[in-house]
Amino acid sequence: MSPYSKRTYALLALAGVLALVSLTTAIAVRSWPVAAVKPLIGPASIGAEELQSLAQRRLLIPVKGVDPRKLVDNFEEGRGTRKHEAIDILAPRGTPVVAVDDGRVARLFTSAAGGLTVYQFDREEKFIYYYAHLDRYADGLAPGGALKRGDVLGYVGTTGNAPKNTPHLHFTIFRTGPEKKWWKGTPVNPYPFLSDREPGAPHR
Repeated sequence: MSPYSKRTYALLALAGVLALVSLTTAIAVRSWPVAAVKPLIGPASIGAEELQSLAQRRLLIPVKGVDPRKLVDNFEEGRGTRKHEAIDILAPRGTPVVAVDDGRVARLFTSAAGGLTVYQFDREEKFIYYYAHLDRYADGLAPGGALKRGDVLGYVGTTGNAPKNTPHLHFTIFRTGPEKKWWKGTPVNPYPFLSDREPGAPHR
């Protein structure tokens, strides 16, 4: 005859069930994601995977010393009969403007609207980073030149149609088409890719 009573067996069985439940719960908690990833919203012609890939690059703030918490999303604002399709980053005249990502200089261009501008391809030439209203270019900057994150491209200014008393960088991103033309692409709002950076993100 067993030395254990029915009550003892019942208690042992209950303890086993509780231990199993505790272990299962611990495993579930560990495997549960800490936070859901925010969906990135962009043009319908650009896939979610491409936007996620762009987010994973952790683009630098293109103006030195700017706190990302002070960025303003004015991408959708009107500019006369058109949309802005860029963000304006205010800073004192002469503040260094830096490359947000690795890549190369696609074009240095001067226009009535943008003034002194830089078009930068990323490494795969999928995206173009556009910097406008520069006061001047960095010494030695030339089309085709390689760029590393944080390299100085130029300096904040008011060239083009920028208000002369409001120096700022006009910055946007374009998704290139299959022909990979520097002047032709789909505008992508850069704000979501910059505003989540920690203040004081390092620059070169």
